[in-house]
Amino acid sequence: MTPGRRRNRHVRVGVHPHKVTSAPTVIHSCLTMATVTIRKLRNEFPKVKEIVEAEGEVIVTDNGHPRYKLVLYTPVRPVKGGRVKDYIARMRRHQPRPLTVAAAKSLNEENRGER
Repeated sequence: MTPGRRRNRHVRVGVHPHKVTSAPTVIHSCLTMATVTIRKLRNEFPKVKEIVEAEGEVIVTDNGHPRYKLVLYTPVRPVKGGRVKDYIARMRRHQPRPLTVAAAKSLNEENRGER
């Protein structure tokens, strides 16, 4: 070391102190779920789409914490096999015989009153 020159002891040789190393893209896959970061979702959506189609759901993380769940959309199908209501049969259960013309007129007059 020369007398007029200081040397920084904290800087290692061959290492740049301000160089940011890029981490590999993160896709975690375990037995229960697949996890993707928001950045991966934004930048590589086709790959995430394939994961959703394969796994059925993907957990999206924000700063390492799970925040959202992407689930494969399945359209709701209308329930089939329900019985169609038979209104005529229902009416016949409540009123087995039709009203006669005279009975219908008297019922109508009774309901109307003195109008």
